Amino acid sequence: MTQGKNGITYADAGVDIDAGNELVERIKPAAKRTTRSGVMAGLGGFGALFDLKDAGYKDPILVAATDGVGTKLRIAIDTGNVDGVGIDLVAMCVNDLVCQGAEPLFFLDYFATGKLETETAARIIEGIAEGCYQSGCALIGGETAEMPGMYEAGDFDLAGFSVGAMERGADLPAGVKAGDVLIGLASNGVHSNGYSLVRKLVEVSGLQWSDDCPWEDGTLGAALLKPTRLYVKQALAAVRAGGVHALAHITGGGLTENLPRVLPEGLGADVDLSTWELPPVFQWLAKTGGMDQAEILKTFNSGIGMILSVEADRADALTELLKEQGETVYRIGTVTEGEGMRYTGTLL
Repeated sequence: MTQGKNGITYADAGVDIDAGNELVERIKPAAKRTTRSGVMAGLGGFGALFDLKDAGYKDPILVAATDGVGTKLRIAIDTGNVDGVGIDLVAMCVNDLVCQGAEPLFFLDYFATGKLETETAARIIEGIAEGCYQSGCALIGGETAEMPGMYEAGDFDLAGFSVGAMERGADLPAGVKAGDVLIGLASNGVHSNGYSLVRKLVEVSGLQWSDDCPWEDGTLGAALLKPTRLYVKQALAAVRAGGVHALAHITGGGLTENLPRVLPEGLGADVDLSTWELPPVFQWLAKTGGMDQAEILKTFNSGIGMILSVEADRADALTELLKEQGETVYRIGTVTEGEGMRYTGTLL
């Protein structure tokens, strides 16, 4: 006697394996574009292989970083403008790696959603591949998780993991001292931190994502979804040129919290806020929320996405090199004796 079968499939439970396979095929060309020396296998295996010797390293130290995009994803989901959040994801990892003195080598992503929509997922992962390409970093693997019941319709989450390398003894920060010049590299917007506050301020303003942006052409949603700037190749060029003692990626906590992370015990910084102008997006956020300067500085990047602490006699040469690399560069202050951040001038 045979037992009857109800014929229920995995797809009936909300998971479409065929859609997942279709996505892998769709993104293979984007991942292939990121291939670099050291990559030993493409997408589709149970793991990804990377040859450090082929990448040119003799005595390497590995450096790893992981991050997400945060509630900026809410704007991307609500507007359907998902093409840039993959770049954000890469930037949040590789910009951290380079602060350790490491060259990003490869990247893996984790994309989770309630129901896999191949077109949306492909646009997101193609953005990840673009971020990797711009950073000289190979997209060698990832995971797409379809989890019905865990996410509302249309919702998704992203996480990323990157590994970099440097030769032994080349790690940063190293040699930071009083008198070092602080060089700031311009951001191109809010990047990927502080978006819970951004969303609250937009709510207070009464504007919708589709409304005209108050400070530039285009919609408010598009303006706030500008991808995080990638500083990898520029920063590595400066490090290799000599004279860079530290790099600080200005993320959550703003200038107030992130620059002190690379300063040795007993040292602080004098920062002249008059050396750059607060970008219009932050002016609007501050005005909308009635925020004071201290709150802006400890919440947002305030127009400076990366800070380099450099040997004083190398500051001019490194400034020129970074400008040649396409950066907008500001000489914003110096490292000083005595711990703490001391500000002169004003942004607001």
